[in-house]
Amino acid sequence: MDLHASQIQGFFSVPVDNLYAEPASIAWLRSHYASRIKAEDVVIVSPDAGGVKRATSIAYRLGTDFAMIHKERTEASMVSKMVLVGKVTGKMAVLIDDMCDTAGTLCKAADTVKAHGAEEVLAICTHGILSGNAIENLNRCEGLSKLVVTNTVPLQGKEGKCAKIETINIAPTLSEAIRRTHNVSCGAFLLLELERVVFRGLGEGESVSFLFTHAPVDSTA
Repeated sequence: MDLHASQIQGFFSVPVDNLYAEPASIAWLRSHYASRIKAEDVVIVSPDAGGVKRATSIAYRLGTDFAMIHKERTEASMVSKMVLVGKVTGKMAVLIDDMCDTAGTLCKAADTVKAHGAEEVLAICTHGILSGNAIENLNRCEGLSKLVVTNTVPLQGKEGKCAKIETINIAPTLSEAIRRTHNVSCGAFLLLELERVVFRGLGEGESVSFLFTHAPVDSTA
């Protein structure tokens, strides 16, 4: 899910479906904020140039504005300056990233956005690795009010050490992908699918690609 580099798919000897946390993230935002915050009062922010495509896709589907942070480096692993491109003043800013490791860069990004006048800053990251001093960084970060991660990586109780952490359950997406992959490979199902297409009209079918833009209902919530 949300491979850090799409080229990773080329290392497999079998077909690979790279699933996305975007539908589940959008569903979470809508369920928690849609009733009290208008789309024009929200801005989706990419913490770096590499995540622009991911962030703009979410901004487009939510009908919100978009901004990004340009990072200037003095060394390969050292960010010397962060420059915000876009307007966040008076808005709820949502940082979107594929992973949160030590949370150092994320916290700097949150502080930068907050310093430019954002009303509130929260972050949504697919993989909550939270290694090293991540919890300490998150607890010390005054600019970030909430970090939302999926359960692709076990948190091992770390959420209990930081009140800002909240989890999105992506098990329904994974299980639905497995079900669809199994059904598509089943000959009996293909006959039923052919009947459905010919006699009932073409619908979304059982393709795994349907999950790229839709989140299945979490029956455990």
